Amino acid sequence: MKKLPKTINLTLKVWRQQQSEKKGHFENIATQNIAVHMSFIEMLDSVNEQLTLEGKDPIAFDNDCREGICGTCGAVVDGRAHGPQKATTLCQLHMRQFSDGDTIVVEPFRARAFKVVKDLVVDRSSLDKIMAAGGYISANTGGAPDGNAIPIAQEIAEKAMDAAACIGCGACVAACPSASAMLFVSGKVSQLALLPQGRPEAARRALNMVKTMDTCGFGNCSNHRECENACPKELSIINIARLNREYLKASFFSDAT
Repeated sequence: MKKLPKTINLTLKVWRQQQSEKKGHFENIATQNIAVHMSFIEMLDSVNEQLTLEGKDPIAFDNDCREGICGTCGAVVDGRAHGPQKATTLCQLHMRQFSDGDTIVVEPFRARAFKVVKDLVVDRSSLDKIMAAGGYISANTGGAPDGNAIPIAQEIAEKAMDAAACIGCGACVAACPSASAMLFVSGKVSQLALLPQGRPEAARRALNMVKTMDTCGFGNCSNHRECENACPKELSIINIARLNREYLKASFFSDAT
């Protein structure tokens, strides 16, 4: 078994952009002695410490939980959203995936609906707008109901949980040639459409969320399946088929707006 080196030297080709109205450019940054056990986000931290000591502007990037849960981190690494390792977020990508002497190209998620704020940071509030349009159920407040009050088949519950695994990172949008948010929207629609609690508002939800998606400037699904491949939670495009069915059914209801 080949023994991995403890540290590697890399060249980062990073996208730098001061603000959305300014033109951006790639900047080459040489890094040395990067520990292979670091995550990609920790590597950026180390690089930023180096840049700060040199009196230079550090690389702006999003991050929060650093455990692959929040969906905050995200960048395109060597042409792939969240990097070359499948089913991982950027904070879970470790530097042992790279070799000594590599040049790594890092850029923000590219989409008309994702406006660049600075460097690798993009404004993903458009996903929040889609959620606000219908990614919820209306229920009277009060004590929590008994978990077994509404029997749900295990197969259905598992499908709903799989759809609910979406963390809203936007990798599906960045990977899609059309910059479509269909996988994200279909996951949010599916997790409720599959359960009885979500059925009363199903028609309104499908129509409103798709309408908001279009208004925000996302493209249409191109069936390339790049979204499925880039998703860190491995959501299936079966959810997109379910969204299409929900939307088609809702289109027949004139009062579902």
